[in-house]
Amino acid sequence: MGKFVISNSKNGGFVFNLKATNGEIIATSEVYKTIDTCKNGIKSVQTNAPKAPIENQTVAGYEPVKNPKFEVYKDKAGEFRFRLKASNGQVIAVGEGYKTEKNCLNGIASIKKNAPGAEVVLP
Repeated sequence: MGKFVISNSKNGGFVFNLKATNGEIIATSEVYKTIDTCKNGIKSVQTNAPKAPIENQTVAGYEPVKNPKFEVYKDKAGEFRFRLKASNGQVIAVGEGYKTEKNCLNGIASIKKNAPGAEVVLP
């Protein structure tokens, strides 16, 4: 089972990382001003991730989908990345860069699996 680990941000505030069972970070949040708003961000990931379809923006002529959704895209370095958007369109979690599309999609599958029942670890 995965876990959300809340930590202090070096710029002030709080961030969370969703870690898979093996301890690897599979998603990271924005910086939140308080622990309570950070916890709300976690609840949003837990609610939205399982039902969010994937919009693969790396495919020519991709079909846009409604929020909540995972957006798959390529960064400036040519790596595959994803961002999870809530129903209101706000980005609530992002993934690291992956060398292959398959690995990026595996990261999304891991979030869908691990986020809903993940425990929350406070600083």
